[in-house]
Amino acid sequence: MPLCSKCIHDLPYTEFFSIKENSIEKNFWGRVPVENAGALLFFTKDSLVQTLMTQLKYHHNKKVGILFGQLMGEAIAIEQKFKPIDLLIPIPILHSKINSRGYNQSQVIAEGIHQVWNRPILNNVLIKKNWSNSQTKKNRKARLQQVPDLFMLKYPKSIEGKNLLLVDDVLTTGATLEAAIETLMTGAPASISVAVAAYTL
Repeated sequence: MPLCSKCIHDLPYTEFFSIKENSIEKNFWGRVPVENAGALLFFTKDSLVQTLMTQLKYHHNKKVGILFGQLMGEAIAIEQKFKPIDLLIPIPILHSKINSRGYNQSQVIAEGIHQVWNRPILNNVLIKKNWSNSQTKKNRKARLQQVPDLFMLKYPKSIEGKNLLLVDDVLTTGATLEAAIETLMTGAPASISVAVAAYTL
């Protein structure tokens, strides 16, 4: 366990999974159709959440991702609006990043969700294309100019008519998630919802 029980209790929870029309859902209004959306934690600069996210993404600490996922799964499992979800789909990263990091952090978070909320994870359907540069330092306009062709969809039949939950680590502008949703929509799912570990204030 990467944190003591008191530290887990004291994390800056958003409670968004239980709040309709929360900031995450509003982020996608007029952009892409999102059924439900939420984030577990608020992300602020120089905070414990930032430290944990750095551990997960750059210091090979998978336990943080599992913990985030378990906490997300517990929050989602008690909400009736998420009951129809059929599949968890982690936001993919490039193979070069997996090779250097050892794993896809969104995949690890999805595994944590799966441990407490029994929904299957669907990998290798949403594929990250190889030409993208890092999004970290870009504003929303710059990201939106780059992301329309960020992903490709394999095996579209596997998501046809399904209720999907797209899983990611941090939401900043939402541009990457928007591009992923647009790509998934070409496979005619019944609905797409979003769950992220942290939301940038």
